[in-house]
Amino acid sequence: MHEWSEYAQIAIALFVIADPIGTVPFFLSLTSGLTEEEKIHTANVTSLTVAIVLVLSVFAGEPLLRLFGIRIASFRVGGGILLLMMAIGMMYARPGRARPTELAAREPGFAAVPLGVPLVAGPGAISTVVIYADQAKRWLDTLFLVAVTLFVAASVWIALRQADPLSRLLGKTGINVITRLLGLLLAAVAVQFIAGGLSQLLPGLAGHS
Repeated sequence: MHEWSEYAQIAIALFVIADPIGTVPFFLSLTSGLTEEEKIHTANVTSLTVAIVLVLSVFAGEPLLRLFGIRIASFRVGGGILLLMMAIGMMYARPGRARPTELAAREPGFAAVPLGVPLVAGPGAISTVVIYADQAKRWLDTLFLVAVTLFVAASVWIALRQADPLSRLLGKTGINVITRLLGLLLAAVAVQFIAGGLSQLLPGLAGHS
């Protein structure tokens, strides 16, 4: 992958899957009883967790698949199906992600789990990073992918730090509208993953298309 259009697709796909804006309501719910300093700390830990998990996925994801004998084509199809399910949920303003509970907010590490993982860096994001890492053929491709994961983590940090103003500005309806639009983009990415995986698993289909 070395076309700028492909780089842009990767950045958009990961940003859509992470959905920083959609994370705001969960963050506000879990931090409603915290001080401003505690909220800042929570945003810092959450974004750092996202960065660590996604960067590790860039380098460790494919070796783990080989260890378990899983073909990357099969992983692309499975990951695409998972993303498509998430996209359908987003388009109905019902994101298919783990929903934190009030009990989780009382746990000392709730900024990392469940806010960081799996709310933001969940199976969909990790699957996407692993698939794109497999397509990286040069060190520049890998470097860009790492940069994109850090960009996603930074966007999550900005969204959480500005959670209160964003919530007042957009309201529940505005957040739902943005989530639906992002879901439509994610559905297109999911279909592309599935089609690419099937073309590798069943090359005869590609030959007759």
